[in-house]
Amino acid sequence: MQRYFIEETKENSPSRITITGDDVHHISRVMRMKPGNEIVCCTADGFSALCEIAELHEDAVVCSVLEWQDADNELPVKVTIASGLPKGDKLEWIFQKGTELGASSFIPFNAARSVVKLDEKKAGKKADRWRKIVKEASEQSYRNVIPDVSEPQSFKELLRHSESYDYKIAAYEESAKTGEMSNLAKVLQSCSPGQSVLAVFGPEGGLTKEETEQLTAAGFNLCGLGPRILRTETAPLYLLSAVSYHFELSR
Repeated sequence: MQRYFIEETKENSPSRITITGDDVHHISRVMRMKPGNEIVCCTADGFSALCEIAELHEDAVVCSVLEWQDADNELPVKVTIASGLPKGDKLEWIFQKGTELGASSFIPFNAARSVVKLDEKKAGKKADRWRKIVKEASEQSYRNVIPDVSEPQSFKELLRHSESYDYKIAAYEESAKTGEMSNLAKVLQSCSPGQSVLAVFGPEGGLTKEETEQLTAAGFNLCGLGPRILRTETAPLYLLSAVSYHFELSR
């Protein structure tokens, strides 16, 4: 069933929901829905409702709430993926697949080994595209909320931002090469539902020694992700899968 996100909260939309923006075109022109068709609407505070389309207008779709649903499809812990800017469309892949796997937010950052450098104008346009990709992936994967996507940050900004998280980890290939395989498991075992985790990943070429020293000084745990060296677009998905297994599938 088609899923749409609205900016209102459940409290402000107890029995009637109005959809605006690009989703109006999708409902009326792409899906060719009519009054009486059913959809699922997700509120800004993470609730979802089975709805029936009551009215179709040029700039709005008005829906009647049939029932509020209990399903919570979010990871029990809030995982933020911070990725050093990679080349090509790898970051879009991370955003799309990371959303499917349950990431709560994404922070792209300019790492020392990032080949791609975005100025403020380009960053704004990129962020708009990234948010669209994340929104569509949230609808497809039946998320209750749309993950937040920030504009690219500097490494120093990332370190300042990290102060608000309960747990902080950084994937470091040198740790993997030396056989480190326990730090990620220790973090997950210590973490409780409702807490937050910031996971940092380098671009192609990985994080520099200086960056890892600054991350360690800021309270990050350096983690190996198994004996194999993962690509920059694969490592975040490995971590999210591990979080899902630990908190959802192994319980």
